[in-house]
Amino acid sequence: MRRCLSRLIAAVAVTGGLTLTGCSTGGDDGPTPSPTQTSPQATASTTTTAARTAAPGEVGTSPDGVTTAVGAPAESTEEEYFQACNAARTWMAERGGDLNAQVEPYLAEIQKSDAPGPGTFGTPWSQLEPARQAAIIVAVEAAADELCG
Repeated sequence: MRRCLSRLIAAVAVTGGLTLTGCSTGGDDGPTPSPTQTSPQATASTTTTAARTAAPGEVGTSPDGVTTAVGAPAESTEEEYFQACNAARTWMAERGGDLNAQVEPYLAEIQKSDAPGPGTFGTPWSQLEPARQAAIIVAVEAAADELCG
């Protein structure tokens, strides 16, 4: 399952869209679904992720200095992804309003406080490897699109 989640998160980080590419809990001997077989729930809004991309090895920051994109394949377990997504969704819901407008303020909060918690896989933001930071950004964007699961 971790391999499938890694593929899913990497697809989001690299392409800005969320697509499933032949993930299963068993071996790799099943057919790969075509792009037309993607479920509606497996498709993220490209309006939030398209603006938040970075070239491989680069970091994208907002004018306020908030890291909003990391050019690395996103890496997390399914549980970590869910926890980070849910933490972001809860934070956003408490503030109300447009969830997509809260992506950067939430990222600023977890980067500024640098406190460990479920939103950062239990590790301070500054201590996370780029692939882990990328996974958190993917989870936050999914929270804004109400795709936590």
